[in-house]
Amino acid sequence: MTGPASRSGGRLEVVAPDGVGEVRQGDDLAALVREHCDLADGDVVAVTSKVVSKAEGRARTGEREDALAGETARVVARRGPTTIVRTRHGLTLAAAGIDSSNVEPGTHLLLPADPDGSARAVREALAADGGPNVAVLVTDTAGRAWRTGQTDIAVGAAGLVVAESYAGRSDAHGNPLVVTEPAVADELAGAAELVTGKLGRRPFAVLRGRPDLVLPRGEHGPGAAALLRPEGADLFGYGAREAVLRALLGQGQHVFGAPASTEELAAALREVIPTTDVDVDGDEVRMGVNAPFDEDVWTADVLAFAFGWELDVELLDNDSVADLRFRRTTP
Repeated sequence: MTGPASRSGGRLEVVAPDGVGEVRQGDDLAALVREHCDLADGDVVAVTSKVVSKAEGRARTGEREDALAGETARVVARRGPTTIVRTRHGLTLAAAGIDSSNVEPGTHLLLPADPDGSARAVREALAADGGPNVAVLVTDTAGRAWRTGQTDIAVGAAGLVVAESYAGRSDAHGNPLVVTEPAVADELAGAAELVTGKLGRRPFAVLRGRPDLVLPRGEHGPGAAALLRPEGADLFGYGAREAVLRALLGQGQHVFGAPASTEELAAALREVIPTTDVDVDGDEVRMGVNAPFDEDVWTADVLAFAFGWELDVELLDNDSVADLRFRRTTP
């Protein structure tokens, strides 16, 4: 979603109040925010997913691993005791974001069932009876690929421009900006975590200074779900080991993304099976393999799968030659 081209100054103020106390099932989060936070039009209110889950009755008892299957759409990667999964929300998180900290021993919290819906409910309640027009974020902690440590991200949002598109603009040197699109919802969530902390028992933060990102009353926007890459559009849909396993098993076609071009597939075939000729004719890729060809056919089949294509095999000349034809699949 594209926000306004200008912003109101270069100052961001973030405040997290003390004294909120323990949040329990059934508590009115909007009432707690009003009680402890000084709000004005254009503010962004960040609420940790932990207290949203507590208020919405998402606490469970027993072992965390027992709840993991129900929150998992598919496993992305496993390393020792760590399991990275894509949740049914579309988030990719360790242990599906199930949290066992700051709760009674033997208890864990599932993520809110509908984080964007939770954000909308709090925003509407805060705006009721002439309340201020604010945006609401539901935040959670996540790791990052290729980087150590965690930061908070937006798992739910309402009334906020969640990403600013700079496409079509130019920098100070006149260079066109083509793909620049800051995920401002995540940036605000990270800023909020700097003041809420992990042990400070401060579940709310108010961010002031970016009213240009706050949508008009009644417009909730696409929510944090707009920041999720759809299944198959992520370049790293599986961990490295898991991607090899899926290719060998021929499972999970969609997670490899859109089918590769004919040139990409042909180049891969030439690199991996260099003893054969590969022909490209329009949208068709063909190659012939002389007997014994079992290993080459198997290798070509795995490559076809990984590149989003399917392999058809026709035996010729009394089974002494295999004619391999490749066609694109539909993710």
